[in-house]
Order: sequence, then C-alpha cells, then structure tokens
Amino acid sequence: MRRLVYCIASSLDGFLAGPDGADPTGPDGFWPIADDYVKHLAAELPEILPVQARSALGITDEGTRFDTVLEGRRTYDIGLRAGLTNAYPHLRHLVFSRTMEQSPDPAVEVVAADPVATVRELKDADGKDIWLLGGSELAGALYPEIDQLIIKLSPLTLGTGIPLFARTTAFDPRTWELTEHTVLQSGAAFLTYDRTATV
Repeated sequence: MRRLVYCIASSLDGFLAGPDGADPTGPDGFWPIADDYVKHLAAELPEILPVQARSALGITDEGTRFDTVLEGRRTYDIGLRAGLTNAYPHLRHLVFSRTMEQSPDPAVEVVAADPVATVRELKDADGKDIWLLGGSELAGALYPEIDQLIIKLSPLTLGTGIPLFARTTAFDPRTWELTEHTVLQSGAAFLTYDRTATV
C-alpha cells in the first residue's frame, strides 16, 4: 500500500513559515538555503524540487519516492503569486480547496472532497508514495493518515508562525521511529520517522 509522507521544512521550534504565511524561501524570505541542502535534495528527493529548481539544476529524473503531491489552497497560492500554476508538473498534483471553482492549470486537480477519504482512495491505488507538501491545515486534517514524516530541520528559530500542524488538529498522541537521519555541514538535518503506534 502507498504511504502518505509529510515531507516538510521546519524551524527548530516547529514552524513552517512566519505568521503571514508568505514563502519564507522567496526573494524577501528569511529561511537560509545552503548549497549542501540543495545538493542533498537533488540527490535524495529530486521529485520535491519545484520545476524552476529542477530546470536550474538540470534534473530530469522523476525520482523514486513520490508520484503524487498534495497541497492546500494557501500553499498552492504561494506558487501562483510567483507565476507558477504547476510547480510540480512531474507529479500528479492535487490541490484541496472548497472555494477554488476551477484549476488555473489543466494538470492540477482541484479537490473539494474530504481529504481523508481522498487519501484513502489514493493509498489503495497503485503507485509510489504520496507527498503531503502542506500546509498546516491540510496536514492537520490528514494527521491520522500520515505514515511517515520527513522533517527537513533548519538551524533557525522563528518564535512564532505557522506550525507543522494547525492548532485545530485533534489531540491524538502518536509515536514515531527514527529510521533515517542525515546532518549536513550547514546545520540542516533530514530526519525520517515511520509511524509506530498511537499512545
């Protein structure tokens, strides 16, 4: 069965972005992206790099981990503001929204249905794992369905901002087993956890 993998960048204090939700890695962003971080992504997770980064790095390999990406409307809007209607054309791309009536890109599927039911259908279909890009609210809605976490931990604290899971996520303690870890010279760490049990 395919797994739902929440692969996301996080600050040391557990935030994905600042309080305004703007792209923290964009031109006016505050999130440091070191060369060794980009090289690690290109080597280990090429499918999560957006199209412009893949093009700049000469990456044509579709990758071995994921064939589908899920994101919420607010996360998708970050790409739209940058002029990208589909940042991941090499993946099946689903955007969850109850307000977007039509997709701005023919290859991007807008899904108004229940995220949990949709993910369960995706898991039952053939294919590679499913990448949950974010954001926080979608991750909170899909919390019980997440099988693996890949936390790209940055040597950065924000103080406040948008958390890994929305504050409205149900209280549901779970334990996770650390199955892989890579610490880069720049201080970033890639931590992979598999879900083990509910507490």
